Amino acid sequence: MEIKNKEIDGGKAFDFGKTSKGYAKYRDIYPKEFYKKLVDCGIGVSGQKCLDLGTGTGVIPRNMYQYGAEWTGTDISENQIAQARLLASANKMDIDFQVVSAEENDFPDESFDIITACQCFWYFDTKELAPRLAKMLKKDGRLVVMQMAWLPNEDRIAGLSEKLVLEYNPGWTGGGWEREPVHISDEMLESFDVVYRAGFDLNVHFTRESWNGRMKTCRGIGASLPEAEIAAWEREHRALLALTAPEEFDVLHYAAIAILKKK
Repeated sequence: MEIKNKEIDGGKAFDFGKTSKGYAKYRDIYPKEFYKKLVDCGIGVSGQKCLDLGTGTGVIPRNMYQYGAEWTGTDISENQIAQARLLASANKMDIDFQVVSAEENDFPDESFDIITACQCFWYFDTKELAPRLAKMLKKDGRLVVMQMAWLPNEDRIAGLSEKLVLEYNPGWTGGGWEREPVHISDEMLESFDVVYRAGFDLNVHFTRESWNGRMKTCRGIGASLPEAEIAAWEREHRALLALTAPEEFDVLHYAAIAILKKK
């Protein structure tokens, strides 16, 4: 499903459903330390019912499944949910995936102990969403907002790749990340209190192939450009990596987590 937001990429339309097969293959990249941080905070553990918003191909529910919680994942894209279901089924995971936007979720009040949103919260209408999420959470429930991004000003390979994305899509606003906390809007704070924050560096391992796949499936390329431009970008990106990157390498990322409790 195509999305347009004047505050994102200058209003240029994007659709992660166009990237779903590549997304499923190349975007499951969060290291074990990332999930351990969640578990150490009591997130996604046995006995909990959890909802993952903007689940994409189900990265968070699938990786957290081993810790015993019961998971539901929702996303606006039919293609993303189709891939999530295939991956969960292949791994014999009982996860309920549904095609629905975050703002249109209509689960009964106090359905969940935990609601998560990873690398997607800036796409949501938080004014509409905040009271809806608060109602869906149980009395002591938690909302967990997460993000992880490469650091282009510190990591040479990330910086070069990001520069090439901008050459093909100058209005892309998904780059330029630095060590920043998760932004929680004033609308969210009307319904929630922030009870925990954490930020930490992560080295994420790639091959040239997997890094090319990761970059190709970003919003600025695979989710928004015409096929001919995507192919041209990929040819140039592969040539760039052949000249500037070893066959395997780490890319420096920064992860941030915010845990909120409903008022």
